[in-house]
Amino acid sequence: MDTLFSNVTVVTMDEELRVLFSAFVGVTEGKISYLSRKAPEEQPKEIINGEGMVLMPGLINCHTHLPMSPLRGYADDVDLQTWLNDYIFPREDRLDSRSVKAATLLSIAECLRFGTTSVSEMYYFCDDIAQAVAESGIKANISRAITHFGEDFDFEKDTRCQEMVELVDKWHNYDNGRIKIEASIHGEYTSHHEVWDAVAEYAINEGLGMHVHLSESKKEHEECKERHGLTPAQVFDCHKVFHAPAIAAHCVWLEPEDMTILAKRKTSAVHCPVSNLKLASGCADVTAMIKAGMNVALGTDSNASNNNLDMFEEIKAATLMAKGKSLDPTALPAQAVLMMATVCGARAQHREAECGMIKVGMDADLIMLDFTQPHLMPCHNVMSHLAYCVSGHDVVMTMVRGKILYAAGKYPTIDLEAVVRELADHVMPTMFTDEQQG
Repeated sequence: MDTLFSNVTVVTMDEELRVLFSAFVGVTEGKISYLSRKAPEEQPKEIINGEGMVLMPGLINCHTHLPMSPLRGYADDVDLQTWLNDYIFPREDRLDSRSVKAATLLSIAECLRFGTTSVSEMYYFCDDIAQAVAESGIKANISRAITHFGEDFDFEKDTRCQEMVELVDKWHNYDNGRIKIEASIHGEYTSHHEVWDAVAEYAINEGLGMHVHLSESKKEHEECKERHGLTPAQVFDCHKVFHAPAIAAHCVWLEPEDMTILAKRKTSAVHCPVSNLKLASGCADVTAMIKAGMNVALGTDSNASNNNLDMFEEIKAATLMAKGKSLDPTALPAQAVLMMATVCGARAQHREAECGMIKVGMDADLIMLDFTQPHLMPCHNVMSHLAYCVSGHDVVMTMVRGKILYAAGKYPTIDLEAVVRELADHVMPTMFTDEQQG
């Protein structure tokens, strides 16, 4: 046994949602090898004292745009279309390979600090993103978002599609599946049916997952109905986009028929409550999705629209949004929303056999939180505290496959000082040379 967590409160997130007090969790060769209230007879190489701590599965952030960290706080308090067209797109046009890698590493450090062990990433410059993920040790499902505004489209000649193909060839299942590559259609409103047909066919033939934006804003949703007489979900389904195992980000304006379609296709919705509230996109009806049989996971969206990657904020926002929308205080209780951030996230990433629970045989993707802080005392119910009291700042350790990637302010796999220097010396001047930095 390599590592033993001793005398720790364990939130297993297993099928019985067990919480074990003063328990022991052993890790051997990256896997959870021991779970009991009794100490093991085997002597471990390292013992981590968990007294006053809570150990739980790492959180899974199912919708991110990691390289957008330099845009944090750049454009706030505006609507989605203004935010994108007037602020974000012009700055993103200035991104280069070097900037993307540094920005991605900064975001990964933020994820690890806040207890996220796996992300689903949609962006471009994906080779640089994959390089950063590979170095850091975090898990990631990475997709190159395909957009196409012209009429002429040829999958074999389109540079975006060929970047996706090259990404699959180079990175899919890297490090025994720590990195997975997925296909991606950015959205209905940023492409057309020839793109949908070709990318869906590629994903199905290659056995890849699919990552799309879906019905994020009312404008997007209604304009699609005007163009096609169908909702974005219905249009995509007609073109077999959801015949690949898919995740659909946002899903704010889904209609009942959409939910039925997505449930039938086993498409996972990714709820991003903080970003959707901040951009006033609306409140997704998560309880209706769940009742329709959909798997619903959580995501932060980018740290430019959020403005951070703290999944514990999403957990609290999701349950509060559900209660406020339904006027029902029992809507989306603590256990359910914690499942969304762990078990349902693993299912959305097609990693349910490897993570999302603390269970013998699963990967040791674990986070530990300090419950001795004033704002966490007293603790009558651990799961309730995780949903309503905890923030990412309470995470004291993040482990992926048995390797500690964050602990006590240190990042063993990321040279954070070098990343910060790169941000100041290259990234910000490249993206904002015409503006006075404050």
